[in-house]
Amino acid sequence: QLQASGGGLVQAGGSLRLSCAASGFTFEDYAIGWFRRAPGRLQEFVAGITWSGGRTEYRDAVKGRFTISRNSAENTVWLQMNSLKPEDTGFYYCARAIYRWRAQVATISGSYDFWGRGTLVTVSS
Repeated sequence: QLQASGGGLVQAGGSLRLSCAASGFTFEDYAIGWFRRAPGRLQEFVAGITWSGGRTEYRDAVKGRFTISRNSAENTVWLQMNSLKPEDTGFYYCARAIYRWRAQVATISGSYDFWGRGTLVTVSS
């Protein structure tokens, strides 16, 4: 099970920190990804981190503003979002990669199986 939290309403330029709490599986074996879906837009990959935490990936639009990290002791992945823009608005979902111990972060949703409920991020201009 994955539970995303930390969303809210923030002004442009502000920050939010999303959390993804995992349970029911061996958390440290799997990469975790964050995706988002904005109204009228397709779901898109935002950021991901490998099972070891040694590699991360970001979509170009958030590079330099978002940081993904994980803590196996807490079974949690975080997404620190700074310098938020109105176009960052949407529901944010965390998901577990299908395969264990992969060296690369997958950026397509089909590479993930377990999905948590989304948390809504709204950035006002």
